[in-house]
Amino acid sequence: MTLTTAKIAPPESRSHVSPGPAVRARLGSIDLLRGIVMIVMVLDHTRDFVNVNGLVGDPTNLATTTPMLFMTRWVTHYCAPIFVFLAGVGAYLQHSRGMSTRDLSRFLFTRGLWLIVLEATVIRITTWFNVDYSFLITLQVIWTLGVSMIVLAALIHLPLRVIAGLGLAMILLHNAFDGIRVMSWQGPGSPVPSLAAKLWILLHQPAEFFPVFGDGSPVVFVVYPLMPWIGVIAVGYAFGAIYTLDPARRRTLLLRTGLGLIAAFIVIRATNLYGDPRPWSPQSSVLFSVFSFVNTTKYPVSLMYLLMTIGPALLALAWFESRRPSPVEQIVTRVGRVPMFFYLWQWPLAHGLAIAVSAGAGKDIGWYFKSPPAVFAAVPANAGFDLPVVYLCWLAVLSVLIPLSLWFSRVKERNPSPWLKYL
Repeated sequence: MTLTTAKIAPPESRSHVSPGPAVRARLGSIDLLRGIVMIVMVLDHTRDFVNVNGLVGDPTNLATTTPMLFMTRWVTHYCAPIFVFLAGVGAYLQHSRGMSTRDLSRFLFTRGLWLIVLEATVIRITTWFNVDYSFLITLQVIWTLGVSMIVLAALIHLPLRVIAGLGLAMILLHNAFDGIRVMSWQGPGSPVPSLAAKLWILLHQPAEFFPVFGDGSPVVFVVYPLMPWIGVIAVGYAFGAIYTLDPARRRTLLLRTGLGLIAAFIVIRATNLYGDPRPWSPQSSVLFSVFSFVNTTKYPVSLMYLLMTIGPALLALAWFESRRPSPVEQIVTRVGRVPMFFYLWQWPLAHGLAIAVSAGAGKDIGWYFKSPPAVFAAVPANAGFDLPVVYLCWLAVLSVLIPLSLWFSRVKERNPSPWLKYL
């Protein structure tokens, strides 16, 4: 992964990172890209509830999937890495606009704690529609982002090149530890993983349940381990420095870096030597061979996954800067300015619509009110709908969610309250 920081001014001291020339105004290209990935993200969560394949199957399993189902899932792979990377870029831009290192560190720390609280309360309840806290929480992208922000709150006191180096090291090296597996928890009455095993699950071993304390205590489900997301936000923060350069040079760096990451993905992925625990292989058709090639590992995100997603994202940022946004893009840009508000509302809207559609079709809806691990066994055989219904439901959710987000973006513009920054 390439990061160009050669002409960034050195920090004034070890405890202060000079942000370079100030970036005074919001950058529409960043908000536009964020808005796009948020809208695509809703498709993934709508599919989870309406199609159900994401709950009881794997839409990227080449032995059982269809081209449309695969692409519906695969395109959403771009959401989390871009969201976390841009969170790092946004933190740097806040620094560049005049926020002191101390104030930014305090904001990142408190925002990170707030995101973890939201994951355990609002998101947990609206994802599963129950308050049975014997299942405590699904540790998804928001908890990962929260912890990453807390770590970044400490990292920003280091020189920028050190932040970039640490972030790149996490991204490049974490796949070397893929072979380390700790004991999985098999359910009530089975041995509970040790503290060290729990920490390793939180860091690197996904799709694991474990009781917080001992047998009978609330259970957590780790979907997003922390590595290498901390590295992604750190690299995003360091990369934000290119936005202090003049636009022409910035676009050149975005293009070159994006193309370099894509080339690195193609070359390294072709060898199957490193960077993803799931190797690709030729399939029965050219299309499915391509699917195998791009079917990289998300849990935890592999090096190949990040090269495949961040590279095109940088090209998109360069392209967005080179043209005047259309009216539709201006709407999406405004959505991208209120990502947390958008994220919080998409869960109850997608979940609630799935219940309404299922009830209208005369299907069992009781399982929609269960949480892991019980929900996986409770999904009835006739649950869910084909992809056309998924896409119609996605558009229906967006028809409510986008106007809500536009309203809230205007509220934030009119009200300078610092509390609104947390949404």
